[in-house]
Amino acid sequence: MRYEELTIEGRNAVTEAFRSGKTIDKLFVLDGCQDGPVRTIIREAKKHDTIINYVAKERLDQMSETGKHQGVIAMAAAYEYAEVEDILALAAEKGEPPFIFLLDNIEDPHNLGAIIRTANLAGAHGVIIPKRRAVGLTATVARTSAGALNYTPVAKVTNLSKTIEDLKKQGMWFVCADMGGESMYHLNLTGPIGLVIGNEGEGVSRLVKEKCDYVASIPMKGDIDSLNASVAAGVLAYEIVRQRLGEK
Repeated sequence: MRYEELTIEGRNAVTEAFRSGKTIDKLFVLDGCQDGPVRTIIREAKKHDTIINYVAKERLDQMSETGKHQGVIAMAAAYEYAEVEDILALAAEKGEPPFIFLLDNIEDPHNLGAIIRTANLAGAHGVIIPKRRAVGLTATVARTSAGALNYTPVAKVTNLSKTIEDLKKQGMWFVCADMGGESMYHLNLTGPIGLVIGNEGEGVSRLVKEKCDYVASIPMKGDIDSLNASVAAGVLAYEIVRQRLGEK
């Protein structure tokens, strides 16, 4: 299966994309362009909480595939995003305690795709990613997920810490992966659970880590100091799977 990058170019096309309800991740606008149609597009973008970047003409020319961008290029998600409620509803439908992956600023599309694939295979009900400083559902993510994006809902939230707080009120609890944590084999990882995986370089941010109930580490015996983010997600997810199976 081949996925196209969803870049939408030109004023009419971008306006229509917003009006049709398509999820636009980012909007690139010619810096200083103030005419009516562009102002309308910017207004729509703000209404939909789209990230707006004002850039030079050279940057737009570089990004453009058609050569007819008319000062605006939108980057749309390769797939529609779900709502957090949709993920919880899926768990309820299956009669299972919710199992959700939360990704704190994953920037590599290959990692995001691989994690969505793992989430699907581990029986997680969905994945939550932040709006800013993180990769969205691009064609590369879709390709790397090997079709999992068709089945595993991905929700995009403004504030990961607040989302964790809201889900805690609904009875969920959270474990984050961190080298300094307690061994995952010593933790009870059953019940309604959110697995928090951090950025490839810095790991889970302090604010998000403070909201987590447990900090879990993966025992390591080798000579290098850490696992790739998607591999760490897989190892922890399958410890959760093992414990959930043992509960039945």
